[in-house]
Amino acid sequence: MNSLAGIDLNLLVVLEALLAERHVSRAALRLNRSQPAVSHALARLRHLLDDPLLVRRQGGLEPTARAMEIGSALTETLDGMRHLLAPAGFDPATERRTFRLAMSDYGAMVILPVLLPLLRVQAPHVDLVVSQASREVMASQVLDGEIDLAFGVFSGLDRSVRSHRLFDERFACLADAASLRDGRAMDLTTYLERPHALVDLRPERQSEVDKALAGLGHKRRLCLTIPHWGVAPRLIAGTDLVLTAASRILPAHGDGLCVFAPPFEIPAFEFTQIWHKRRDGDPAHQWLRSRLEALLGG
Repeated sequence: MNSLAGIDLNLLVVLEALLAERHVSRAALRLNRSQPAVSHALARLRHLLDDPLLVRRQGGLEPTARAMEIGSALTETLDGMRHLLAPAGFDPATERRTFRLAMSDYGAMVILPVLLPLLRVQAPHVDLVVSQASREVMASQVLDGEIDLAFGVFSGLDRSVRSHRLFDERFACLADAASLRDGRAMDLTTYLERPHALVDLRPERQSEVDKALAGLGHKRRLCLTIPHWGVAPRLIAGTDLVLTAASRILPAHGDGLCVFAPPFEIPAFEFTQIWHKRRDGDPAHQWLRSRLEALLGG
């Protein structure tokens, strides 16, 4: 194909969805089209581009090298066209939009309880689709255009990915109050004597807490390692376990639990939102980022 004359540009929208979903039925659902219509569009694309584009592998579709080459620029090109053709101005009260967000369950606990009430009042037609993945996968999804915004702790980002600090998070300890000698805190010796709980999606790596301890020449016993922030505090009551975790997910009081400062220094970390630079000029995207900054900024 040497020009655009022989192709319906709507076919590129279908290709974008197929490359993102890698499944005809899911792509059809995403596009609000029938499965036969999407299959027919894929057949036309294969003919026009003289390439199979997506081949079946283990119940899904795997893109060919040619499809990957096209896909690397396709989303950015289509987003530019959408922004160019979008109505001037932005009104959150009438905007109809679905944002795809990626975050851990920690991020969900911190972000969604404050974001959803605001959206229901100020932008009632804006929908959210939230997914969870590792930091590396979330950054890759932003880069590939699969995700509008991702939240977490990121480093070594591609130059085309923007980031903005939302707040600094510190660590705190949680223990059953009845297990504490003074009912409030513990010293380093007692801390090291106790068994510990760790929240980590990748338990094979050394956590920030354990790095800080290693710097002091110490090591703690991890009795429990789980990937879920939300349930972790509820596992501490009635045990001798100590949970050292991001302070915003720990209960302030109640249930016989006590929150206290760690008996050694653990560096705070920046919680950020990241997006691709192609979203910079999108008024709806700008609005959402600014609302998050206002809600969470600290």
